[in-house]
Amino acid sequence: MPHRLPPPGPPRTASVAFAAFLAAALTAVPSGPAHAFTGDNHEDITRAALPWEPITLTAMADARDGAINANDHRPYFDVGPLHCDNADYLGPRYAPDYPRTRDEASTELLACIRTSVARFRGAVRAADGLVDADGKVRADQSDLSSPCAWDGKPGRAKCSVLEQLGRGWHQIEDFYSHSNWSDRPAPGPIGLDNPPGLERTGLAPFFDIRRYSAMKDAAWTQEARERIPADLATGCYPDIDSTGVKAADCAGRVAHNRVLNKDTAASARAKTGDNFGRATAGATSEITRQWNDFKAGLLAAYPDHRRGAQMVCALVQDDPATACP
Repeated sequence: MPHRLPPPGPPRTASVAFAAFLAAALTAVPSGPAHAFTGDNHEDITRAALPWEPITLTAMADARDGAINANDHRPYFDVGPLHCDNADYLGPRYAPDYPRTRDEASTELLACIRTSVARFRGAVRAADGLVDADGKVRADQSDLSSPCAWDGKPGRAKCSVLEQLGRGWHQIEDFYSHSNWSDRPAPGPIGLDNPPGLERTGLAPFFDIRRYSAMKDAAWTQEARERIPADLATGCYPDIDSTGVKAADCAGRVAHNRVLNKDTAASARAKTGDNFGRATAGATSEITRQWNDFKAGLLAAYPDHRRGAQMVCALVQDDPATACP
């Protein structure tokens, strides 16, 4: 999760081309057989959450080359909804003139959730290529003897599924680091430099990704909005928000850097109590939930000839052509 230490290079301004990319990132999934915790923290969280065999788990979780960290490479790095950024808010009792409304902050969080819903749908579709019509695992489509590219292009089905899941789970992990969902504020007045903490111990109810994936977007969006607590916030970061506008800075807003993020144990907010541990524990439990929900989604989508069960086996095993009879 660390916030994200920016890759080298000057910040970019929004452009028509990048706005088109943003629209695709928020709504599209591949056709055919597609700042944050530090890469190390994303890896630790993902490994702790998934009971997969080692080669497959490394393909998903590796700090530099795993699918879970693909969103931290440009151009994905610069898209706020891919990290649950910019849903910042302070209620009137803390900041009467705060420049973002509760509705605007919730809309930005919904943009983050929407990316995960799209990736879930894409992963379910891509899984169809893992097995044949009779439920036999396709060796050529489940082989990881060479690295996956994570480039959104058609390729081996297992790579496509892992990319969709990794790109959909990254921002969910980030949410627990970038928000005040589970943390507590430092002693002293609540305000821009010390926003309130919700101290929640359960999973965020608005990440019900599997159920949302089967609903019309307008319906799940309304439901999720109603589940967002009044004082929930994620930090402002100068990247592309869901409107396509890149803020020059975060002046006058609850900032990601130096204020709200718990991307590393050394982050300012992480030093209050066990805020870092609570963020990592929440993210780990959340990915366990997301994997269990994805398995259930495959079983429901592909019941004939045990195809769904074989898909799950092919995703977990390093040699599924042998291990999945």
